Amino acid sequence: MTQHTPVQDPATRPEVSGLYGGKRSRRTTVRDIAKAKARGEKWPMLTAYDAMTASVFDEAGIPVMLVGDSAGNAHLGFDSTVPVTLDHMVMLAAAVVRGTRQALIVGDLPFGSYQESPAQALRSATRLVKEAGVGAVKLEGGERSADQVRTLVEAGIPVMAHVGYTPQSVHAYGGHLVQGRGEEAAQQVLRDAKAVQDAGAFAVVLELVTAEIAAEATRSLHIPTIGIGAGPDCDAQVLVWTDMAGMTDWPGDRTPRFVKQYARLREVLGDAARAFAEDVVGGAYPAEEHSFHRRPAQG
Repeated sequence: MTQHTPVQDPATRPEVSGLYGGKRSRRTTVRDIAKAKARGEKWPMLTAYDAMTASVFDEAGIPVMLVGDSAGNAHLGFDSTVPVTLDHMVMLAAAVVRGTRQALIVGDLPFGSYQESPAQALRSATRLVKEAGVGAVKLEGGERSADQVRTLVEAGIPVMAHVGYTPQSVHAYGGHLVQGRGEEAAQQVLRDAKAVQDAGAFAVVLELVTAEIAAEATRSLHIPTIGIGAGPDCDAQVLVWTDMAGMTDWPGDRTPRFVKQYARLREVLGDAARAFAEDVVGGAYPAEEHSFHRRPAQG
């Protein structure tokens, strides 16, 4: 397992001046993210789907958390993000908001909740803001989604865009394919990123994009780029937390090339479950210290 430098106790960290590295007395905002871009500061983002996990990441100082529709694969047992509903996202996002105090929480708009029209996008985003309490929403698509982005921003809802490989379109792609390898494909990624910036997005996720195109987009945009499988030059990096922590069970151990596992949490939980089961079967749990007894009768 990779060795890592111990993380400083959050309680002893100084008040944060950048996006990561200290404690914050308020939530991260889109203005903080814009300032980080101006400083040339890199920052981390993780997904989260429940209050307890989100609280761990919040204590670790993760400044932005995405309640992604990746919950379909990582949390709800679906084989893609497509079946995820807006009701799912509202419930999960509300839990993450309740479990955090410092991070900006971004809620994903799932497939079918915004593609119909800007008006539909506004209704869906409003639910995430009002019912779940998120500070921003994310939607997929570049030029094709620019009108939706513009409508939400004009209504006062911050938007994180998502271009390159867009998982909600997995059936159209026919697989998880890297984007931007041909000249026209590369230019389309850049046009998409520019379109969502011009529509008012405060940041853009670049997924499965060649490192060269991601670097060009990062240089040319004034909003931050957030990479996932997009090389090292983006302003920020995001991973699905179950991938990052070694919880995902990839078929045939086919871990995606861009994923780095920082723990082996699946093994840890499996060992704990087996140890518990063996204690129960063997009669070692519960022991006396885990048991309650009646109080003696009063004479």
